[in-house]
Amino acid sequence: MVGDGLGHKAHDGESDDGEPRREEPDESPADAVTPSEDEDQADADPIVVLERERDELTGVLQRVQADFENFRKRVMRDQATQVDRAHESLVEQLLPVLDSFELAVLNVPAGDVGETAQKLKKGIELVYAELLGVLEKAGLERLDPFGKPFDPEEHEAVMRDEGEGEPVVREVLRTGYRLKGRVLRPAMVRVGPAGERA
Repeated sequence: MVGDGLGHKAHDGESDDGEPRREEPDESPADAVTPSEDEDQADADPIVVLERERDELTGVLQRVQADFENFRKRVMRDQATQVDRAHESLVEQLLPVLDSFELAVLNVPAGDVGETAQKLKKGIELVYAELLGVLEKAGLERLDPFGKPFDPEEHEAVMRDEGEGEPVVREVLRTGYRLKGRVLRPAMVRVGPAGERA
């Protein structure tokens, strides 16, 4: 080993004054900034902060818009249901009026009964046809079950003829009606076995 000017040897791990040498940790420029510091710097960037807030507000607005659209559709559906129920209630109350007109038309005597009676019959028929036309525009349909197989969904059997076989409608005692595809009032009928005379 090479001595110093005083004849002392320089030992590894010792400083020139004989004290143990302390090693300083190596710091590279890449280690100077940690990932958490990067995030802090990004948070401090006003553009990044504004973009994040914009994205959050956009998400909130989209959810609010979807909720409002669902609410609007639900309100419209409820209003349509209420209107349908109101129509159904009104039409149902008018069915006895239709029955009365129907009976009046059927009970006007046929043949030569005089000019006054003919005018009366024609007037009743016109009013009946007009009322029925208005209700048909609202979705009312007459059930015409005569000669068809008995269907408990559309027919109410109040009389039954004796005999074997599947029952069919032999006579309609009171007209039935369907409103917008749903049976509003079943037809009151007399049923009898298929294949026999009415």
